[in-house]
Amino acid sequence: MSGLTFTRCHIGLGSNLADPEAQLTLAAQALAHLPDSRLTALSSLYHSAPMGPDDQPDYLNAVAMLDTRLPALALLDALQAIELAQGRVRERHWGPRTLDLDLLLYGGERIDTPRLQLPHPGLRQRPFVLLPLSELSPELVFADGVALKDCLMALGEQGLVRAVTENALFPCGPGRPCRMLRSPGPS
Repeated sequence: MSGLTFTRCHIGLGSNLADPEAQLTLAAQALAHLPDSRLTALSSLYHSAPMGPDDQPDYLNAVAMLDTRLPALALLDALQAIELAQGRVRERHWGPRTLDLDLLLYGGERIDTPRLQLPHPGLRQRPFVLLPLSELSPELVFADGVALKDCLMALGEQGLVRAVTENALFPCGPGRPCRMLRSPGPS
């Protein structure tokens, strides 16, 4: 695989069960150890109301930036394996979960298969994805020419609250300005 170039990907992380901050920390660590991949940045953590049924706890969300040589479907398989390893059970649509990892963007590719749609079909309607994504890629322009900042401006933050955390893995916290995280390189 050494001859392949890296593709810049963005992955949404979400949890509302079983200590969500710990779940997102474990997920970020797992992403950092994916083969032929480099975790290059993590957004701040954000609290958000649940999407769908409101009889569940609020979510904690973040976005990760990953450079990978894995093909899109292999990356999707790896993300789903991380979810399963952390106890993800799919009991109901938009229900509570220990971990949700969504492949949001895979370079500039557009993919439309039964298993994978990219860009993620709900990306532009979810402030809990757009705001952390804008921390990592503020000048991002989608393949159709629409700017991320315009999508975020149209939706607003809709009650999102940046989490205050002592977790050194996530870039923003008490006394820590947002910064890019650099991993040592591909596994």
